[in-house]
Amino acid sequence: MVKKHHETHLIERIGWLRAAVLGANDGIISTASLILGVISAGSPARQALVAGVAGLVAGAMAMAAGEYVSVSSQADTEIADRAREKRELEVSPASETEELVQIYVERGLDIELARNVARQLMEKDALGAHLRDELGMSSHTEARPIQAALTSALTFSGGAAAPLLLTLAAPKPFLLPILAVGSLLCLSVLGMIGARIGGAAILRPTLRVTFWGALAMATTTVIGALFGTAV
Repeated sequence: MVKKHHETHLIERIGWLRAAVLGANDGIISTASLILGVISAGSPARQALVAGVAGLVAGAMAMAAGEYVSVSSQADTEIADRAREKRELEVSPASETEELVQIYVERGLDIELARNVARQLMEKDALGAHLRDELGMSSHTEARPIQAALTSALTFSGGAAAPLLLTLAAPKPFLLPILAVGSLLCLSVLGMIGARIGGAAILRPTLRVTFWGALAMATTTVIGALFGTAV
């Protein structure tokens, strides 16, 4: 009897991890950039805080709606492909078996072994075999619109809360540098956490998210200062 070897693959996390990292990253960058732009334009900290809260609510709703719509489109495509493959199996099972054979031959099996494998898989779960080996569909990568929407909205709100708290806590004369540096530190931590959960090296994701966050905040700060001077 073959002893089962249990493995946990990180690909199982890809559905919610992508939405979580995107939501938190967007929450920090957009809210911090918004507050920095408003303050650099000459508005008082209270108005910047109100703008930040509005940005949190609007951003969370937008993230939820955007994720739900986009992932629902993926789910619709998967459902259509599943139905199409099921019809093809009912109409021409022999052709579909030969299709699997060719797939396995291209992956390195000899023709006889490929035929045996295809035949046995077709007997056990023909639709599952074709979805997996022909279309690359599996339960690990299956589209989950509601999960993606809720994850993005919650993590966006969590990310956006960081610059809001920094705005409340920072002394007014040092608000801009404290908000900028604090938000970049939050982004760095987020990059490290995302890399850790996904099993990737930490340095590159951390530098990547910090660089783009710094660029976004610097751009909005400059635009806010120019707009404030012009007005």
